[in-house]
Amino acid sequence: MKPIASMPPETTAQIKYVLTDLDDTLTLDGRLPAVSYQALEQLEQLGKDVIIVTGRPSGWCDMIARFWPVAGVIGENGALAFRYDRQSNKMLRLYEKTAAQREQDRNALDALTAELKTAFDDIELSADQFYREADIAVDFCEDVPPWTDDKINQVAQFLTERGATAKVSSIHINFWLGSYDKLKMTRRFFQETFDAKLDELRAQCIYAGDSPNDEPMFAYFPHSVGVANIAGFVEQMASLPAYVTKRDGGLGFQEVADVLDHPR
Repeated sequence: MKPIASMPPETTAQIKYVLTDLDDTLTLDGRLPAVSYQALEQLEQLGKDVIIVTGRPSGWCDMIARFWPVAGVIGENGALAFRYDRQSNKMLRLYEKTAAQREQDRNALDALTAELKTAFDDIELSADQFYREADIAVDFCEDVPPWTDDKINQVAQFLTERGATAKVSSIHINFWLGSYDKLKMTRRFFQETFDAKLDELRAQCIYAGDSPNDEPMFAYFPHSVGVANIAGFVEQMASLPAYVTKRDGGLGFQEVADVLDHPR
């Protein structure tokens, strides 16, 4: 991973789309610092389309799409995407699965969650679970004492052995039914929002993230960047970003915005 400051000016000049994870990429110590929101506005003023790509729930995505200076939000690790049209005051909602399929999945996921809690009696779901439509989030450090890496891996393996897709973020283990991920929904979002194939715009994109569930994005986008706290996950990851910031979380994201604003 090269320093973000070393990104060539000819690269920064072609960036039109800024895709970014939320937790521990835009946030810092569990909060959204002012510099992160300022960086989003800075990018909007530069004419960049910012898309949040997160594991957070649909309820959060609706709020972010409505109130933040972003072009859209991909949520629940690719289960859905929201874009708020400020001209018509309408929310565009894209889902990987139909409402009937999501209901069927919910019954199966609830049964798997009960099995998980029997096997691991101290499991607690994320506080934002109530606002989710497609997945289950297990909290391993946000509102509970931090787990060991061994326990995180044991729980993720338990879920995958029972047919679920399980992804580890910096705070949760998210699991769902199906093979979709952040990248698959990003492709659909670009097709339906910008009427363009993502493959044709890849060189105009940069992706910022911090943890293993960002790997599909790091592997796909040649212009990808990890905020400094990605260092804690490097040994667990097969695909690393091309660049890295000096600072953690939202402070690192500000570095990305500054590089795009003032190429060196």
